[in-house]
Amino acid sequence: MKRSLFQALSFIIVVTMLMTGCMYTKVQRPYDRNYDKTELGTKVGKSSFKSVFWCASWGDAGTKAAAENGDIKVIRHADAEYFMILLGLYSRITTVVYGD
Repeated sequence: MKRSLFQALSFIIVVTMLMTGCMYTKVQRPYDRNYDKTELGTKVGKSSFKSVFWCASWGDAGTKAAAENGDIKVIRHADAEYFMILLGLYSRITTVVYGD
């Protein structure tokens, strides 16, 4: 009884560790490294591209497109946002820029 319980718990722990983030992931990270000098500015612009079934993608996630969408002339900071469902079956990658 104890052995089967231990095996079941071990299996659940291993599967959980392997499957972390497989169903749904949403992460935002900065592009730069000098966080103590970051000035965001007053405007925000976003641009993104999407992918479905790992074979079809569309959109423009470039920094220039994000700046144009936010009417930003001077970029002060940029982030990348990753949104994925089912191991990337559907993915959206967004570039977020801040500036004036």
